[in-house]
Amino acid sequence: MKTRILIVFAVVALVVAFAYTASTPAAPNKGNANAVPAAAPQPNTTTATPAEPHPEIREAIAALRHAKEHMEHAAHDFGGHRVEAIRATDVAIHQLEDCLKYDRD
Repeated sequence: MKTRILIVFAVVALVVAFAYTASTPAAPNKGNANAVPAAAPQPNTTTATPAEPHPEIREAIAALRHAKEHMEHAAHDFGGHRVEAIRATDVAIHQLEDCLKYDRD
């Protein structure tokens, strides 16, 4: 059980670290002068629907919610560490949701 808690802490720490790096604005794109222009779409062709934006972040949010649910139903308090892990998970979920909101702006 201690190993499980350590794994959860490690996952939460990685997600929080990812959230902070993902929320940092990227440098402006300076187009490549040697880039090949995109071909114009051909008439009577079907266009593919765009892929879901940021599926990894959405999967991380789902995984954190799942982990939080497990921690909330754990049999022991583990000296207060379970409560702290739940708080850290809430912070990580909030950060990732902010990442998605930032992308829409």
